[in-house]
Amino acid sequence: MNSTVNADPAELAKFSDLAHRWWDKQSEFRPLHEINPLRLEWINSLCGVNARQVLDVGCGGGILSDSMARKGAQVLGIDLSTKALKVAELHALEAQTPNVQYQEISAEALANERAEEFDMVTCMEMLEHVPDPASVVQACARLVKPGGWVFFSTLNRNPKSFLFAIVGAEYILNLLPKGTHEYAKLIRPSELAGHCRAAGLDLRHTQGMEYNPLTKRYWMSSDTSVNYLFATQKPLETGA
Repeated sequence: MNSTVNADPAELAKFSDLAHRWWDKQSEFRPLHEINPLRLEWINSLCGVNARQVLDVGCGGGILSDSMARKGAQVLGIDLSTKALKVAELHALEAQTPNVQYQEISAEALANERAEEFDMVTCMEMLEHVPDPASVVQACARLVKPGGWVFFSTLNRNPKSFLFAIVGAEYILNLLPKGTHEYAKLIRPSELAGHCRAAGLDLRHTQGMEYNPLTKRYWMSSDTSVNYLFATQKPLETGA
């Protein structure tokens, strides 16, 4: 791999090793399957996905990409994990999902080829796994059309998030494989907001997501202390 690519080989290997279980809803990816309807509903309520040209950055095995395509979007999912993309492609074939394609390329490289081609860009649970999240945010901003939407979701960095998202989810509840998240790579909302401003994106909506381990239920809320989502928009006039 080109050493200038904004990716951590250890992170890619981590998810590649699990790729074959991506669509097993009882596997390590069960949380992604369970939160996906919530994410999709929120995205769709702000920016209807039907008939949109959508880019899913860090698509992994295609859980969100597939569901947006089934909502009527024309979806391109990109990732740097070859195995995860093969799983995504195989699932699309087996499920006969229309209007979804996958490509092994970084957001930065695609931005050089297809700037301002997409109505909407999603980048979910990915920024905390790359060496330079600001670079990904910049690329997403370049890829979306003026007036288009860019959605991010990631994990906050604070003691509560460490307790819930790492100790609780990975070591006590076994919701995620141990080592999925590194505390130092987690991103505070203020930091992500700064990356968005620097990229010329306007923050329109912030949403939190919570989980009750007793009822095993996820829900959206205003609490951004652990999991949170940003809805941003590229201004129609960026200014000369």
